[in-house]
Amino acid sequence: METLRSRKRRTGFIIGCTAPAIILFIVFMIIPTIDVFRMSLFKWGGYTAEKTFVGLSNFKSLFTNPKFFQAFQNSILLIVVVTLVTFCLALVFAAILTREKIKGQNFFRIVFYIPNILSIVVISAIFSAIYDPNQGLLNSILNLFRGAEADPILWLGNQKLVIYSIVIAMVWQAIGYYMVMYMASMANVPESLYESASLEGAGKTKQFFSITLPLIWTNIRTTLTFFIISTINMSFLMVKAMTNGGPDGASSVFLSYMYQEAYTNSSYGYGMAIGVMVFLFSFALAGVLNAVTKRDEIEF
Repeated sequence: METLRSRKRRTGFIIGCTAPAIILFIVFMIIPTIDVFRMSLFKWGGYTAEKTFVGLSNFKSLFTNPKFFQAFQNSILLIVVVTLVTFCLALVFAAILTREKIKGQNFFRIVFYIPNILSIVVISAIFSAIYDPNQGLLNSILNLFRGAEADPILWLGNQKLVIYSIVIAMVWQAIGYYMVMYMASMANVPESLYESASLEGAGKTKQFFSITLPLIWTNIRTTLTFFIISTINMSFLMVKAMTNGGPDGASSVFLSYMYQEAYTNSSYGYGMAIGVMVFLFSFALAGVLNAVTKRDEIEF
């Protein structure tokens, strides 16, 4: 009887501790997500009580709208380029600061991490000043080689350059965060493995690919999923603060296009249809990435 009572008390304690979190998750995550799917089937301006059920009409309009495909293309570009560049640079810097004896390592760690604690508005203001066509730092440096009379480069006003200008800002913001995560994993790799590899004649590059990467692979898989989610979210904030989707939609991404349609153009149902596509795309991409990067865990 005592055992049964203790089990009931333990079960009641667990339920009492987890119930608030579960309730909050259902109220603020599950229900709003379901409501997004529901509202995508309606034609609604968002500010009136009049709603018209249109079924899949919003999705049909979505797949015939060139603006959606432009936003989709820009989002894919950001996800691929920002992820690859940030991932590679974060790994390299983490390996250097972990394995190499460099003076002022803590200083460099702090410097790399500072962009991650700055707000997106501050980062956008910094890069907007750097990209300023007349007095910006980037054009001023280029003018040393091009001549002061050369036409200024419109980094945020050129349809071909604007998305890559945003890429640079996003990479600069994200490197420090992922570098610290990789450094924490690399610090747990036994030094004896590197010593044994050195005795066998393996260089530092060989050690990195044969020892470091396999042993921190679980962390890498996790961060790759973070890359996808954070890039989709951060791209909206960067675009909204720096270009507002311009020029002529050249920097528009998934969420900025959804925000414009739902809250600026008063096409709330259409905007929710975009939200559904973003949800399904993110979920599918994360699933594919987890499947592709799956491998047997190496223990040490």
